[in-house]
Amino acid sequence: MQSCELALSVSTLACCIAEGKSPEEIALISSIFMQLGDTLATIAAHQALCCPPKDTKE
Repeated sequence: MQSCELALSVSTLACCIAEGKSPEEIALISSIFMQLGDTLATIAAHQALCCPPKDTKE
């Protein structure tokens, strides 16, 4: 998938999720997804720093 196709897919998904929702509901859903993204970034950074992949070649 090309970068522009991914961006378009994400935008389309956002529009589908927002359809029929109030601004307050959209804000809550947005904050949930932002927290999800931040938590995934924290997990990835922790794994990279504290749990680097073991080199299986010896």
